[in-house]
Formats: sequence, C-alpha cells, structure tokens
Amino acid sequence: MKLSKRGEYGLRALQDLAIHYGEGPIPTNVLAQRNNIPSRFLEQIMLTLKHGRIVHSKKGPQGGYYLARPPQQINLAEAVRLLDGPLAPISCASETAYEPCGCPDMETCGLRRVMKEVRDTVANMMENTTLADLTTG
Repeated sequence: MKLSKRGEYGLRALQDLAIHYGEGPIPTNVLAQRNNIPSRFLEQIMLTLKHGRIVHSKKGPQGGYYLARPPQQINLAEAVRLLDGPLAPISCASETAYEPCGCPDMETCGLRRVMKEVRDTVANMMENTTLADLTTG
C-alpha cells in the first residue's frame, strides 16, 4: 500500500481538525495554509471526507470543516479507504475490494499469502489508530 498525495493531505487535514476539535469550523484556506496543501485540491478532498461522513461543513463567514465525530472515534483506516481505496497491496488479498488475480491456485499462492499478511498488519495498525492518537506525543 502506498499512500497517495490525496490520502496524505487528507490525513494531515484530519489531524489538524483533531488538534482543534471543539473550536468550531475551520475554513479550507486556513487548513490548506497551516498544512502546506494546495487549497483547490484540499477542497476536493474535504468534499470526499464530507460525503464519507468523516467531516461536516458549515457555510458562511464563520464556516469551514469540522470532524463529524470525536477524534477518538475516527480511525485512520476509515479515512484512507475513503480517500485511496483498499489497504491491500494486491486485489486478491483485499477484504473490502477482493478481485481474483488469475494465478493458477489462489489457495496455495505464496504471494497472496504474504500480501494478505501485509494487508492484515497494515489494516490492524490503521484500524487501531485514531485521529486522537495523532495528536498525542
């Protein structure tokens, strides 16, 4: 699994929202500036996170984005899957987006077995790491 710029920027913005949780909505341009993210790209990312119910938005002069739930209730896997898709390095090892790979025998395929272990390790770590964990040293 390789985190795309979309995933990286999304996680950085979510980390910022977690740090400032409870302070009210944060405008996209402020999030972009504080995290060195192109503003137009961040707006697209935030819309995806909004449709995925990870953030909410408020319109108007005091508007912006804020977390839909407390930071301890949002894990990294949820955000990464929404922004970048499955965590598995190959599709036949995916739990959420399985596709057959075409190898002769999937049950004995060593590559699939190893990639499932990679997926399980990454998924376990990301599912057990919340946005709140990113805000503590």
